Amino acid sequence: MFAALTGIGLSAAAGLNAYIPFLVVALVARFTDLMELPASMQWISSSWAIGAAAVLLLTELVLDKIAVVDHVNDLVATLIRPTVGGLIFAASSAAEDIDKSSWMAEHPWVGVALGVVVAGLVHAGKTSLRPAVNVTTGGLGTPVVSAAEDTTSFGLSMLAIFLPVLVIVALVVMAVAAFWLWRHVRRLRRGRRPATA
Repeated sequence: MFAALTGIGLSAAAGLNAYIPFLVVALVARFTDLMELPASMQWISSSWAIGAAAVLLLTELVLDKIAVVDHVNDLVATLIRPTVGGLIFAASSAAEDIDKSSWMAEHPWVGVALGVVVAGLVHAGKTSLRPAVNVTTGGLGTPVVSAAEDTTSFGLSMLAIFLPVLVIVALVVMAVAAFWLWRHVRRLRRGRRPATA
């Protein structure tokens, strides 16, 4: 169960920001014994992969804080975030070793598919809420929401690796927060509509 929670947590984090969980996994695998990457995924902890992910993360951190530019960034990330989610799920050994399941070991693509679906769902939620936040706040809420997403991605990545049992709680909190934000934005939009005669 812990391996599945680790994979799900990392995939959900990738749905918010693909490069944060990638870097967390890469750095933990490279500098500690807490996570051992499968042989086919050892490249994730290489210097060039860590360097490239760091540059991409810095780029994303800047672009995602600018209203309108964040939509273009999210459009580009529509393929990247779910792909990284599947990759990270597999790299965390969840795809090969979920609770020592021989079936999962024989069907590693299931873990990759789960990672893609989880990251894709989180990404879809993010991209559907972001335009409403930008419109209702005149773009002023963009950096605030983006910083909250980045913080959540980092926190969820750390939980997934160090305390995977809390991943379920974190995902529930994320869902409640997204629902609250969605309702709040809807209320603001209704308040802005001109009264009909």
